[in-house]
Amino acid sequence: MEDALLLALQLLGATIRVATPLVLAAFAGMYCERAGVVDIGLEGKMLAGAFFAAAVASVTVNPWLGLLAGIAAGVALAMVHGFACITHNGNQVVSGMAINILVAGLAPSLAYAWFQQGGQTPLLPGQARIPSVELPGVEALAGVPVLGPIYRELLNGNNILIWVTLVLVIATQWVLYRSRFGLRLRAVGENPAAVDTAGLSVAKLRYQALIVTGVLTGMAGAYLSTAHGAGFVRDMTAGKGYLALAALIFGKWRPGPTLFACLLFAFTDAVQVRLQGVELPVIGVVPVQFIQMLPYVLTVLLLAGFVGKAIAPKASGIPYVKER
Repeated sequence: MEDALLLALQLLGATIRVATPLVLAAFAGMYCERAGVVDIGLEGKMLAGAFFAAAVASVTVNPWLGLLAGIAAGVALAMVHGFACITHNGNQVVSGMAINILVAGLAPSLAYAWFQQGGQTPLLPGQARIPSVELPGVEALAGVPVLGPIYRELLNGNNILIWVTLVLVIATQWVLYRSRFGLRLRAVGENPAAVDTAGLSVAKLRYQALIVTGVLTGMAGAYLSTAHGAGFVRDMTAGKGYLALAALIFGKWRPGPTLFACLLFAFTDAVQVRLQGVELPVIGVVPVQFIQMLPYVLTVLLLAGFVGKAIAPKASGIPYVKER
């Protein structure tokens, strides 16, 4: 019984750790798409955040400067996307893909030029990584059935950014549905002409949404390279930006269902790691490649029709041209 509980808690803990960058990226996409800007460049912004966070943390041995660098990289690319799509009414999908392709080549090239380690940054020492939070009372609760293992395995030792993400989820629910900014954000994603008629700047609101997107994707990338990992490697996001977009669609652009989708995808990822090399009844040992497909197969199945029709904000992806 205790072994089963411990295994379940370890699996849930791994799910939370894997879900954190997905949640940050999905909620980043939620802000900009709620404002009417499609951003499939989440992957590129995460990758840029991961590289610059690891690079700065490696040079300064300061994880907080690395986090700020990752956020700055995410915001800078978000502003590039905004300049192309908001200021010049460019195609939002093309702009997002251009960012993904640009960063996929630029990040390892800069890593090779700066560190001469084959397109990756040096391994970060402990003091250069974002620390975890050690909660008090672990030893005192160690002997308490159920509660002790939950406190030790599931709550204690989580990275600071995991707790920040939890606060972000709660804050986003309030911001989008209870704050004036959220009301305006949702309005500009549904009917920008009405927002313009009310005397508000559509472009300003969309740029503000993209700033939030840049901050969150930069944090997601920094988490990958300086919290969950210990340095930057080529393509380390491994499609997480696209998975976050899938979670956002699965959740129909709402915080609660989107969080659930991220946890579901992360759970399949955590399960596939534990299934590698394990001999299953009747089937035997499943090839690693098939097990690694699990999160992506689940994504395709869910988006292929198991979630019902997902209706995006009406103005999403449509450039707004002010009538003169």
